[in-house]
Amino acid sequence: MISSFTLENAIQADATDPLAEFRERFFLPTNDTGDALLYLCGNSLGLQPRAVPDLMAEELEDWARLGVTGHFDARRPWMPYHENLTANMAEIVGAQPDEVVVMNTLTVNLHLMMVSFYRPTEKRYKLLIEKPAFPSDRYAAESQVRYHRLDPADALLEIGPRDGEHTIRDEDLLQLIEREGKSIALVMLPGVQYYSGQLFDIAAVSALARHKGCAVGWDLAHAAGNVPLNLHDADADFAVWCNYKYLNGGPGAIGGCFVHARHADDSSLPRFCGWWGHEKSSRFRMGPNFHPIPGAEGWQLSNPPILAMTSLIPSLQLFHEAGMTELRAKSLALTGFLELGIRERLGGAVESITPSQPERRGCQLSLRLDGGSGHAVFRHLEADEVVCDWREPDVIRVAPVPLYNSFVDVYRFVEKLHLAMEATA
Repeated sequence: MISSFTLENAIQADATDPLAEFRERFFLPTNDTGDALLYLCGNSLGLQPRAVPDLMAEELEDWARLGVTGHFDARRPWMPYHENLTANMAEIVGAQPDEVVVMNTLTVNLHLMMVSFYRPTEKRYKLLIEKPAFPSDRYAAESQVRYHRLDPADALLEIGPRDGEHTIRDEDLLQLIEREGKSIALVMLPGVQYYSGQLFDIAAVSALARHKGCAVGWDLAHAAGNVPLNLHDADADFAVWCNYKYLNGGPGAIGGCFVHARHADDSSLPRFCGWWGHEKSSRFRMGPNFHPIPGAEGWQLSNPPILAMTSLIPSLQLFHEAGMTELRAKSLALTGFLELGIRERLGGAVESITPSQPERRGCQLSLRLDGGSGHAVFRHLEADEVVCDWREPDVIRVAPVPLYNSFVDVYRFVEKLHLAMEATA
């Protein structure tokens, strides 16, 4: 870790960064004169890999040249197209290949998983989520509760930070599961909480939840590609994530889904079925009876959207080349440098509500400013060509992403934040 927040130290860290060359493999947004913006928003939308346009052009050319036979004869045949993503995706989330499938979008996959794994009974019917959950997660959870003719006021169990705190204490979460476990049908939590940036202990929570007889699933929207994950060994039942944030799949990108291997051949699990989840050897016999593919692929509904998947291929390849271990090491250093700069340059005027312990966060810091000036400062940063994001009611989220952000980026951000605070004081 860097001991003092100076431009010289930032330049030196970039000069010795083994991942520095990956920055050149992305398009950086620019202003009207072609100068790169200061982009620290990969937690909201990742940048486009430079290899995307050529791959996309190949698919368009194959479609034009081949028509329907592209399903078999394209350079990357379309029939098994999602399989181009499986190995690298499994590597990123720490899963076996047959436990992972790229399909649909996040909330669609969340609903599909809750159909299978939220199975309330008279005594075990509660669904545990965090407070405040990302709105789409809460909408999905509440609607599933109502679908089972239950009252969310009773069946939806929420855990939040203690009064005056910003993150959920691990002991509070584990104690709640210990206390209420016999009544909980499903524990469904985020890997990284979208607002605070808190990283949950996926293995510990999953172990206790399953010990108490609960099903357990994770929304990894802000965790996949951000922090190392070990989903298979963590033993959760399922996980879902989007691929447009840290995984750079493009706006509204197709999502990802994990189903643990112990469910691979469990045909007793209820599910919503579609023909692409039918076993491959007999799919085109067009029979009336559904026989699921073993593993996560058995939850597929429709044939893969080729153009939506194409943009994800180059990014996953970059993750494979860089390695999650190396990316995590750089992420810890970048985020630590950001935290150091805020502390040294801005003192008590800026508060990070993200945990200060590196092992309890990813690369996002959620910043609050004294005196309610955060939104004015955020607008000033926008005008100064800084791209971060604002989350109501009062947080600026900043994410130095290790694949394409640099230590000099972090240094420049803190300096610009200081200037913005002075200009809006």
